[in-house]
Amino acid sequence: MTADLLAWLNLGVRWLHVIAGIAWIGSSFYFMWLDARLKADETTPKGVQGDLWAVHGGGFYHKRKYLSVPPDMPDDLHWFKWEAYTTWLSGSALLVLIYYLGAPTYLIDASRMDLASWQAIGIGLGFLAGGWILYDALCRSPLGQRLRLFGVVWFLILTGAGFALSHIFSSRGAFIHLGAIIGTVMVANVFLVIIPNQRKIVAAMLAGQPVDPALGKRGKMRSVHNNYMTLPVLFLMVSNHYPMVIDHSLNWLLVAGIGLSGVTIRHFFNRRNAGVSEPMILVGGVFIFLMVMLVAIGTKPKPAEVAGVVAFSEVQAIIRKHCIACHSTSPTDPAFAMAPNGVAYDTEADIRRYAPRIHERAVATDSMPLGNPTGMTAAERARLGAWIQAEAK
Repeated sequence: MTADLLAWLNLGVRWLHVIAGIAWIGSSFYFMWLDARLKADETTPKGVQGDLWAVHGGGFYHKRKYLSVPPDMPDDLHWFKWEAYTTWLSGSALLVLIYYLGAPTYLIDASRMDLASWQAIGIGLGFLAGGWILYDALCRSPLGQRLRLFGVVWFLILTGAGFALSHIFSSRGAFIHLGAIIGTVMVANVFLVIIPNQRKIVAAMLAGQPVDPALGKRGKMRSVHNNYMTLPVLFLMVSNHYPMVIDHSLNWLLVAGIGLSGVTIRHFFNRRNAGVSEPMILVGGVFIFLMVMLVAIGTKPKPAEVAGVVAFSEVQAIIRKHCIACHSTSPTDPAFAMAPNGVAYDTEADIRRYAPRIHERAVATDSMPLGNPTGMTAAERARLGAWIQAEAK
């Protein structure tokens, strides 16, 4: 009963996270597009940066951006903040439900670092807090005014964090925490900088006092940072579906490359929205992704040589020893009320049906079993692989 409730709670919180994340990222993309499309001419009123006419859903819209504050504050002013807050709160709830409550299964890999659950959780929280503190300090330093150099330094810091986490946690735990670092930085930008600065601007206007233009400038800078971090964080949130990346021996480097590809592609669209067509930027983003793919394939370990023919009975024994606790119609692992993704290996037909999946998860990579609590050996993985390849032929 408890396992069923946790499974439904997981579903509900994950669904909320997806909905809120779409709303947050959608508004980020929209406002970056809107800022780039605003135009000014001789008819533009003083104090207005520009305006834009648009049509959508059968209606016409007139949008205008003021350089500082409008001459009259409207009674109904929308604040774009709850999309960000809900995304982070729901993501944090998932982090706790899956990776902290299930730390022995999802977070800890004893072959990398043999940690108690409280130690692993403490390290994870330390990385989240440390990521924000370091990022915010860089923004407030002279480096924060040099946008391109700042981007390079922040990218290298995140790459270093990915390298460190991949040697502390399981692959899943490592890269979900890297995504959580970026997500925490993004929501802290909203909660601690963008919204407070906007409130100060509104308060100064209502009090009839001059508005400090630096408030808007700092908020805009953090908003732009958030926009460029959206695609990398999206990949990290789904990275556990791609074991050929996160379970690769160079996983931290592959993730860094995919993140850089995302930033480059985002930059292409931001420039395009501003009316500047630079297709080579897009080509560069695609090229980086292709290079990541080639590196991953080119450095993939060759399967070990296996002597003799592997019988199905041996394969079934290996699977029963290492996989059936989770992948069964009646799992014995307390972390699962039902087989993950409905994949069960109870019968010979099940094993043959899911052989390609077994190869991907337990032979080509060591993503399964999670955390390898049963101590599945390289020789056993090779025997599985030899049988699957023979079956494929």
